[in-house]
Amino acid sequence: MAVAVFIIAQVLDKAIAVYVLLIVIRSVISWFRPNPRHRLIRFLDAVTDPVLEPVRELIHGRLGLNLGGLDISPLVVILALVGVRAIVVNWLLALAARAG
Repeated sequence: MAVAVFIIAQVLDKAIAVYVLLIVIRSVISWFRPNPRHRLIRFLDAVTDPVLEPVRELIHGRLGLNLGGLDISPLVVILALVGVRAIVVNWLLALAARAG
């Protein structure tokens, strides 16, 4: 069981790291007004929008923060993912160490 938990922790750790990287790539590319029909842009939008859009709605809609057109949703999502990564992955690794 310890090996399975360890593998789950490692896969989750890598998945979060890749997702954070995709958000960073999308954010940097957005500075250059990319062609929205390009396959890479469509892929990045399809992968990151399901997480970024609710955060945008929360920041701009419910909280009513006006940041002059600055979109901080990628930063908020990245910070949340780093927090989840630190807490959950470390907990799973500790669990695996105790079980093994």
